[in-house]
Amino acid sequence: MPRLSVNINKVATLRNARGGNNPDVVKVALDCERFGAQGITVHPRPDERHIRYRDVLDLKQVVTTEFNIEGYPDDRYLELVDRVRPAQATLVPDGPHVITSNAGWDTVAQAEFLSDTIEKIKNWGVRVSVFVNPDVAMVTGAKTVRADSIELYTEAYARFYHQDKSRAVGPYVTAAARAHELGLGINAGHDLDLHNLRFLNQSIPFLDEVSIGHALICDALYLGLENTIQLYLRELE
Repeated sequence: MPRLSVNINKVATLRNARGGNNPDVVKVALDCERFGAQGITVHPRPDERHIRYRDVLDLKQVVTTEFNIEGYPDDRYLELVDRVRPAQATLVPDGPHVITSNAGWDTVAQAEFLSDTIEKIKNWGVRVSVFVNPDVAMVTGAKTVRADSIELYTEAYARFYHQDKSRAVGPYVTAAARAHELGLGINAGHDLDLHNLRFLNQSIPFLDEVSIGHALICDALYLGLENTIQLYLRELE
C-alpha cells in the first residue's frame, strides 16, 4: 500500500491570509499523523507565501512520520535541508514566481546540476526524489544522476482522467515500469483526488508514495480532516 503524505501548504496559506497562528500548521501536521497519514510534505518558497522557513524548523521537532521537503534547490533550500535533515528532499524545477509545480525536470539537459545537487544532499543522509514528467528518458536520466526515487507529475493524468482514464494513465504506467526496472522508488503527486487516485494506484502496483495537498484540504472543508484522510487511505488500499 502506498504511503499518503499530506502536503500542508494550503493550511499555511489560510493562516497567512489572516495573520496570527490559526490554523496552527504544527498542530495540523500532528493531527494528520494521528488520523493515519504516513508522511508530511511542505514546499517552502522564497517569498514564504504559505509554508515559512520557521515552520519547517518547528515541524522537524515534532513530525514522527516521513518528513518531505519539496523545493527548487537554490542555496536557501539547500541550507534548510542541511539544517533539518528530513527523511526526503523532493527536487522540483519551479522558479520563485511559479504558483504551483507545473513541469518535471529535464534530467538529461540538467544532468550536471542535478547530479552535483543530489550528491550533496545524499551526503547529508537525506533520500532524494526528483519531480519528472511521465517520460522514459527523464526517468532514465533520474537514475543517471543518482536520485533515489522519482515523483511522477500527475497533472496531465488528472486533467484527462474523466475523458479516457486508460489513455490518461498509459504514459505513467510505462514510466513507472521503467523506474521499477531501474530500482528507483516511485512517488506521484499533483491534482490527485478522491476521484482519480484509486485508478492510478491500481494501474501502478509498485507505487511507493503519493503527496496530496490541495484536493485533500478542500475535501476536508466539507468532510472533516480525519474523515478525509481515512477516505484517501481507503483509495490506496
